Amino acid sequence: MAVTLRSIEIAVPPTVLVQDQLRDLFVAQPGLGRLGARLAAAAFNASGIERRHTVLAELAPGASTGPTAFFDPATGLLLDPATGVRNAVYAREADELFVRAAGAALAGCAELGAGDVTHVVTASCTGFYSPGPDYRIVRALGLSPSVQRTHVGFMGCYAAFPALRQATAICRADPDAVVLVAAAELCSLHVRVRDDQDTVVGASLFADGAAAAVVTGRDLGDAPALQLDDFASVLTPVGEDAMAWSIGDNGFEMVLGSYVPHIIDEHVESALAPLLGRDAALRDAAHRDVEHWAVHPGGRSILDKVETTLGLSAEQMRPSREVLRDFGNMSSATVLFVLRDVLARSATGERVCAMAFGPGLTVESGLFTRVGVPVADSAAVLASGDETVLAARSRTALLGAR
Repeated sequence: MAVTLRSIEIAVPPTVLVQDQLRDLFVAQPGLGRLGARLAAAAFNASGIERRHTVLAELAPGASTGPTAFFDPATGLLLDPATGVRNAVYAREADELFVRAAGAALAGCAELGAGDVTHVVTASCTGFYSPGPDYRIVRALGLSPSVQRTHVGFMGCYAAFPALRQATAICRADPDAVVLVAAAELCSLHVRVRDDQDTVVGASLFADGAAAAVVTGRDLGDAPALQLDDFASVLTPVGEDAMAWSIGDNGFEMVLGSYVPHIIDEHVESALAPLLGRDAALRDAAHRDVEHWAVHPGGRSILDKVETTLGLSAEQMRPSREVLRDFGNMSSATVLFVLRDVLARSATGERVCAMAFGPGLTVESGLFTRVGVPVADSAAVLASGDETVLAARSRTALLGAR
C-alpha cells in the first residue's frame, strides 16, 4: 500500500537574527580571544546564512528589555545561564512552535480533521519536559485522548527520518492510521561564547524552528503529496567523535568537527547505496538522475561536498541552500523545511531523495515519489523561471502564519 506525506507546514519564532549583525555581536564578546574572534568572523561569513530565527526576543536589534538570563542589551554581553534555566525556556517556547506547526499541517489537509488523527510522533534534541510535546499537541489541537504518542528524543539533525519511518511503519500496519509528525528545535538556547571551534561554528549556524506533516495510507484523492517509498540508515566507518551532542552544566554542548564535510565526502555514496540499490529504476543510475534532492543543510561546506561528490546540479541543491540562507540549521526540523519546498517545486511522478547527517556519524535517507495534481501557484511561478517570486511568496505565507 502507498503511504504519503501531506501538508508540510512550518513555524518559526518572530525574532529574526540578521547574520552580519549577529556576527558583529558575537565577535565583540570579551570572552573571545583574538584567535576566537578571527575564527568567528570567518565562520559567520562563510556560513551561507543571511537570516535566522530565535525565541530569544532580547537578541533583536534595538530590543528595549532589561537584562535577561541570556543577553544584557545595556552592555551587549551574551550571558551564560545554567542548563536548567535554558531548559525552562525550552519547555515554555517549544510548546508554541510544536502546536503551531502541527495545527497548520492538520488544517492544510482538508480531507482530515482532529478526530481522524490516530498517532502523534514528535522529535527534538534541544530540551526535555514531561508531559512532552506529543502530549501538548494532543491537548491543544483537541485530538482524541486515545491517540498513540511517540517521542524521538536527542537523536540530532537526522531525527525527522526515524520519525517519518515510524509513521510509515504505523500506516503500513494500519491502513486507516493518520499520523501527525512534528519536529521542533530551539538551538539558539545553547549558544555560548567560547574560543573553541565547535562552539564558534555552532553559534554561526544554528537556529530555532518547527515543521510538521501528516502521514497516512488513506486514499485522500489527488492532493499533492510525497509517497514514502523507502528509508535507509547507515553508520559511516569513521566519525563517531566528529559529531556529538551532550549535556553540560551551562547548556547542551555540540561537537562539530571541521572534518565532518570530509567524512561525508568520502562516505556519502556508500551511505546512499543501500537505499538506491533497492530501487530497480535507480540501481544503476547516476545520482543526478533523481530529479529532486532534499539534503539537510548542516552547513554550506556540507552542501558543497554533497553537490560535488554526487554530481548534482546547482538547481537540485537550490532548496537546501535556500533553507540554509533564510532559516539556518534548525537541527531535526530543517529537512522538513526543504521537503516542503521540494513538494512545491516538483511534478507528478518525479523522484525525491532526502538525507540528513547526525551524531555517530549517522546518515539517514529516504526515497520518495511526488504524487497528486500539480501545486497550481508554485507550478506557474516555476514555469516562468522566477524563483525570486516563489521565495517571496513562501516568505509572505510564513509571515502570515505567525
